[in-house]
Amino acid sequence: MIKYDNVNIYFGNFHVLKDINFQIKHGDFLHIIGPNGSGKTTLIRSLIGLLKPTTGHIQLGTFHMGYLPQKLNLKNKLPMTVQEVIYSGFKKQSLIPKKKDCDLIQSWLEKMEIPHLFNHSMNHLSGGQQQRVYLIRALISEPDVLVLDEPTSALDPSFREKFYQLLHDLQTKKQTTIIHVTHDLTDMIHSDSLVMVVDQTIKFWGSNLDYQHYEKGGHHHV
Repeated sequence: MIKYDNVNIYFGNFHVLKDINFQIKHGDFLHIIGPNGSGKTTLIRSLIGLLKPTTGHIQLGTFHMGYLPQKLNLKNKLPMTVQEVIYSGFKKQSLIPKKKDCDLIQSWLEKMEIPHLFNHSMNHLSGGQQQRVYLIRALISEPDVLVLDEPTSALDPSFREKFYQLLHDLQTKKQTTIIHVTHDLTDMIHSDSLVMVVDQTIKFWGSNLDYQHYEKGGHHHV
C-alpha cells in the first residue's frame, strides 16, 4: 500500500531524513514516535504529498486518504459552523446538505461527546473541541488510510481512551490503515500495532510488544 525506498530529505544542507525504508500493508496500525526535531512531521508531509524526497522513491497505492495535521488553524476568523467544517470533508457535497448528511454529522458529534455543537461557530470552541471537530472531518469520508499527526494534543485526558478505542475499531472492523504520530505510546495501544522510532533515521521498526523489549534493552533494530 505504501513503500519508502531509500528516501532522503534535505532542507538546504540539513539532512532531515536519512535512508528511510519501510512498507505499510492494508489494515496496518502504525505509531510513529521520536523526539522533537526528529523528522516525524517531515515524514508525514512527504507521505501526503506536501514534500518530495531529495533522493529515493515513495510508492503509494490507489486509496482515499484522511489527514489531521499537527497544528490546526485555531485562530481562523471565517464564520464557519461546526456542521459546515465537517461537511467540507464529505466526498460528495451539495449546496445545501441533505438530511441524511446532517444526521451522519450529528451521529459523529455524539461519538465525540460534543452533540450540542452542531450549529456553533468554530470561533467559539475550545482547542479540544475544535480538534474533535477536525477529527470528525478526517474520519467522516471513511478514508482507506487515516494519517494523524499528534491528534490527542488538545484532547481531554478523559476522552483519549475512547478516542484510541475508536481508532482500533476502525482498524479491526473497517480495515482502515492508520498512521499515527505521537510523542508517547500509552497503555491503550494494542500489542500487535506497529511502532516506528524516527530520529533522522529509523531507529526501530516492529510490533508494540517488541518495542517494549527494545525499550528495556532488547534493541530489536530494523
